[in-house]
Amino acid sequence: MLANGRCLFFLLLFLSLSFSNSKPVANPQFPCKPPTHNTYSFCNKSLPITRRAQSLISHLTLQEKIQQLSDNASGIPRLGIPHYEWWSESLHGISINGPGVSFKNGGPVTSATGFPQVIVSAASFNRTLWFLIGSAIAIEARAMYNVGQAGLTFWAPNINIFRDPRWGRGQETPGEDPMVASAYAIEFVKGFQGGQWKNGTETESTGRHGIGQKRVLLGEDGEINDDKLMLSACCKHSTAYDLEKWGNFSRYSFNAVVTEQDLEDTYQPPFRSCIQKGKASCLMCSYNEVNGVPACAREDLLQKTRTEWGFKGYITSDCDAVATIFEYQNYSKSPEDAVAIALKAGMDINCGTYVLRNAQSAVEKGKLQEEDIDRALHNLFSVQLRLGLFDGDPRNGQFGKLGPKNVCTKEHKTLALEAARQGIVLLKNDKKFLPLNKKAVSSLAIIGPLANKANNLGGDYTGYPCDPQSLFEGLKAYVEKTSYAIGCLDVACVSDTQFHKAIIVAERADFVIVVAGLDISQETEDHDRVSLLLPGKQMSLVSSVAAASKKPVILVLTGGGPLDVSFAKGDPRIASILWIGYPGEAGAKALAEIIFGEYNPGGRLPMTWYPESFTEVSMTDMNMRPNPSRGYPGRTYRFYTGNRVYGFGGGISYTNFTYKILSAPSKLSLSGSLSSNSRKRILQQGGERLSYININEITSCDSLRFHMQILVENVGNMDGGHVVMLFSRVPTVFRGAPEKQLVGFDRVHTISHRSTEMSILVDPCEHLSVANEQGKKIMLLGGHVLMLGDLEHFVTIQIY
Repeated sequence: MLANGRCLFFLLLFLSLSFSNSKPVANPQFPCKPPTHNTYSFCNKSLPITRRAQSLISHLTLQEKIQQLSDNASGIPRLGIPHYEWWSESLHGISINGPGVSFKNGGPVTSATGFPQVIVSAASFNRTLWFLIGSAIAIEARAMYNVGQAGLTFWAPNINIFRDPRWGRGQETPGEDPMVASAYAIEFVKGFQGGQWKNGTETESTGRHGIGQKRVLLGEDGEINDDKLMLSACCKHSTAYDLEKWGNFSRYSFNAVVTEQDLEDTYQPPFRSCIQKGKASCLMCSYNEVNGVPACAREDLLQKTRTEWGFKGYITSDCDAVATIFEYQNYSKSPEDAVAIALKAGMDINCGTYVLRNAQSAVEKGKLQEEDIDRALHNLFSVQLRLGLFDGDPRNGQFGKLGPKNVCTKEHKTLALEAARQGIVLLKNDKKFLPLNKKAVSSLAIIGPLANKANNLGGDYTGYPCDPQSLFEGLKAYVEKTSYAIGCLDVACVSDTQFHKAIIVAERADFVIVVAGLDISQETEDHDRVSLLLPGKQMSLVSSVAAASKKPVILVLTGGGPLDVSFAKGDPRIASILWIGYPGEAGAKALAEIIFGEYNPGGRLPMTWYPESFTEVSMTDMNMRPNPSRGYPGRTYRFYTGNRVYGFGGGISYTNFTYKILSAPSKLSLSGSLSSNSRKRILQQGGERLSYININEITSCDSLRFHMQILVENVGNMDGGHVVMLFSRVPTVFRGAPEKQLVGFDRVHTISHRSTEMSILVDPCEHLSVANEQGKKIMLLGGHVLMLGDLEHFVTIQIY
């Protein structure tokens, strides 16, 4: 639940938000206008989606069909169908990336709410927050569509695993844990695709955790209606994509060599969850090869989404990923072969023009059949029909009253502030240096190249925020006598020529805050880092200012990637360290509230912070598990065996917490849950004999689920949100098993010197299983360990 009691009011406001009475200023082009609305079956809203899609396809010539296979789909004037741009972006707010969105060109919407970058929102470990962010972005996107400034199909979220700390796009992801990435994908997609609306009117019902209301698109039988979409979300980038440009390697030609074990338990779970539970209507295949085959040509992986995961949607290539099959990867013998391979594998649309330019020739040469194109068009048109694109004037539809007044609303900006509050992580706080008493702070110095730049707080895939504010402006609102020095000319900090001015400012101030870290000049799409240290001479700047300051300084770290700040962690002249990442438009206010004690920080790191020595590990090594024989330490908290600067889940509060396990079973019997042909199997590992059951032989996983009841006590003097994380470890020594893995998490609001009861659902088939070397999930028999802080609880799994 949202972990600040004050936000109950805004939650109720947000979730009861009604469509504005304002009329859209303009209207997008749309098909099925009079008189064609009564001419063609595809305009008949009473017919099933499949029949309408088939009708539309039947009216098209081959050339017209091919013209639909690009993100910029051509119009078909004779049928009254205008062109459509599939490519819009909404990673953490409506973004300027992608031609489907336009903030300028005379439109009434000139900005949209800028939420924190995904890695920061992930640090909240708050499912409700993720759902609400997806819902808020959807409202603004539909509002912009209604005035012709956005499309209906958005390519977000990015749910790749943050495998390597140098990855430039790790900031866009929910972090390194597949369970967290899966949970984020589910919540964001549900909120974004229309989890907030019912039958075009607002319907109130009890929301998760009993706060506010939650609305869903329901059918007549009361079940969620997957055929209706408010907007279309896209799970990207499938799969094993997490390298941009590193050394001589490029994402366009990189071959990700991945074991079946790692594919099953690390790389694929977020995509499976995004589709199976989130019901995403789009999947994007990535640039890279996976075990020698381009991701957009991996028929086995793409078709699996439909045959095993129940995917109902369209598959798009990343932009120009079809061209890379021939141009960069040399996987095909000709452009026509590349187009045919991708379409036959299951891709439906090409971001770019490669298919447009080569599909006709591929058909003429017999490499591609028209029925392959028809299959792709059926998937594409079905999604457009589910979005209501062929239902006539959108102003008369379910979301027709949304307009400019529904963008940058007070409720959305408050939600952005709450997301920044919950995502900021306090990493160090010697002698309870923070929070500061603003009445006792006579003067404040803010130092650093990012401290006075409002537009650098969003990270990549950002739009034009509603009310951007620099960190300097946010802190100055609390202390009138606040001075600023840049310290370094930019984040690269190649020169120390500005150090002396920063030192003078620091010497004169009562308290000093140094802002250091990364921006998108250091990490972004098509750009990976080579070092984990602060860029250039930033480290020297921090140390110089700390030496000059009257009191220990506060270090604020920006950026989405992990940093080796061991020097600051161990320096007594640096009292506190706060990671704010890219906190979005409200980040300055959130930081000030935390520094001056108006908000108790509760964020936790969603990724491991490695030492600089980790850069000796090749970024191209996709193996998650360690290999001591070659000095390979493994990756992420689940497998990494080396030293850490800060660990996954790291983060402290202004108060302290204790746990008590109230109830959880000590034994689980699989009797009655196994298929008739199941049997206990034996695995020999060294001198150990391990007994296990294949997960696919368990017929009733639901009956094995249980709740661990937990008592969380706030033993400090300040109320605050707290993230509870439950981990598991398998019995004995199973080769390739994680050191530990996250079983469940929740964020709870706690009151000083009071206890809060909560529960975490444990699904043994999912949470207590492991993947073997063949990529099959198995459950080991014997004693599993559940770990809650310093507490351990043993659960024995047996057959009888």
